[in-house]
Order: sequence, then C-alpha cells, then structure tokens
Amino acid sequence: MVGFDMRGLTPAPVTPFTPDGAVDYEAIQRLGSWLGGIEGVKGLVVLGHAGEGTFLTTEEQISVIKAFVKSVDNKIPIIAGITGEGTEVAALEAKRAKEAGAAAGLLYPSHGWLRFGYQPGAPQDRYRRVYEVSGLPLILFQYPDNTKATYSLQTMLDIAAQPGCFAMKNGVRNMRRWDTEIPVIRAQRPDLQILSCHDEYLLHTSFDVDGFLVGYGNIAPEPLIELIKAGKAKDYKKARAIHDQLLPVTKSVYHRGSHMEGTVALKHALVARGILTHATVRSPLLPLEDGAEREIHDAVSAASLSKVVL
Repeated sequence: MVGFDMRGLTPAPVTPFTPDGAVDYEAIQRLGSWLGGIEGVKGLVVLGHAGEGTFLTTEEQISVIKAFVKSVDNKIPIIAGITGEGTEVAALEAKRAKEAGAAAGLLYPSHGWLRFGYQPGAPQDRYRRVYEVSGLPLILFQYPDNTKATYSLQTMLDIAAQPGCFAMKNGVRNMRRWDTEIPVIRAQRPDLQILSCHDEYLLHTSFDVDGFLVGYGNIAPEPLIELIKAGKAKDYKKARAIHDQLLPVTKSVYHRGSHMEGTVALKHALVARGILTHATVRSPLLPLEDGAEREIHDAVSAASLSKVVL
C-alpha cells in the first residue's frame, strides 16, 4: 500500500534561521529530534507554509529535507511540501524531495489558481503527473473555501481515487462544507486518511479526522495529541478542556492580522518553549509589532506549556 499511518499528530515544523538569515541546521536538529521523539507524532511536514519553504533556494530545500531526516533518526517519516507552480516543475521538485529522503509529498495547488481559478481536470492532472514522474506518495491539500484554488467535492474524490494519493490535509475553513463533505469522502474513499489543518478550528474538526497536520504541532504537540485522542473517543468535555487550555496560544498565534503572521508567532512560541533562541524569519515575512513577543510568551505560560529540556 502506498503511504503510511498518519493517524495522530503530524506537525509542520518551521525552518529556523541564524540571526543573519541562513538556515540554522543545529536548530533543525533540536526541533526535529524533540518532535520525532514524542509518542503520537506520526511524521513531520517540512517546507510548508510554516516552514517558509517557498522562500528557500532549491539547494536549501534539499538540505532542509536531509537535515530533518537526520534529526528524527528514522523514527518517523519526513514529508516535503511540493509547491512548484508548473506541474512539470512540481514533479521534478517531488523527485528531488524523494531523493533527499522524503517519504511523501504534500502537493500544493498551482498558486496562480488562487487568483485565476483552474480548468476542470487540472488538479487531477497535477496529482497524476507528479506521482507518475516522482513515485512520491502524495497528500491531497484542500485550500480554504474563500480562494479560487479550493477543490470541489468531486475534484477531491477524483484525486483521492488516483494512484499515489493516500491522505488529505483539509483546510477548507468553511464548516458548512466540512460538515457535509467529510462524511461523503469517508463513505466513498474509506482508505483515505483525513487530516485537519484548521489550527484555529481544531475543536470543531477533531471529531471527524484521523489526525492533525498542523503548524500548531510545532509548539504544543503534547496537548494536541491528547485532543486527537479525545476527538476519537467522542469525549467533548475533555476536548473542550484542552481547547480552552490552549486558547491563549491559539489567539496569540493564529488570531492575528494575517495567517502568514502565524509563522512568525510560531517561532516566538518555540523560543518560549526553549527550542529556538530567536524568531528570525525570511522576507517577505517581517518581525511582529512591538509587544507581540511578550504576549506570545505569556500565552505559552498561561497554557502551561513548559520549557523543553533537550
């Protein structure tokens, strides 16, 4: 069978940088080894939005995959974000990722679709061709409903039926669609592993999924693993308590002016937890406003997320 078990937490780690903006491989080792050693963490998705993957050179992307593969010491698989605009470009990117040690790819839509939409059949062709060229097992990535790159229910069903597709990261962020479409996907594609990436809506989605694939997993893996367990047990009281415990962190990281700021906030939270020593990001991301760092550190403390001892 293509793919592997993702029924649990799959964090999407940040890419740490040195103060002068180079990739910090020592920090990758710390972050990856910590996350990879937590029971219930099923894999790591690198080079995604949280990982600033599109801001890296091709050589850096390959090196980051290799560094995370080394950091987890074969305990869990490394999954690479595949973001190339053109289908053939993405296929070659996936091939490089596999050669660098990635066990699967999270295939992004062509980002021109965000503005202009896509022709019928184009997403299906993108998944078909990328898998055909690379042989890399793929995770379907459903974008928010308020973008033109979101897939219809039938498009998702079509992609999920194609060779190579073994899981779905669903971030539709429209709960009407979530509540009506997830049961259909479950019924028609029972082998597809369904993962929520709704960092700010995890309580709502925790009862319908096999796991979470979230940037949030960088900073709060321990309670998120418990939230997944509560969701699978249909224990709303327990799930709600974890949600409420984390709400200060959710607000300080994800209730910001734009979701892109969440990546900067994740790095501040990792500083608060003792994994990173600073929150350097790469342009077009910018530092947060004055006071944000203190707010995030206070939120981490309020949620009882302790310093990590490595």
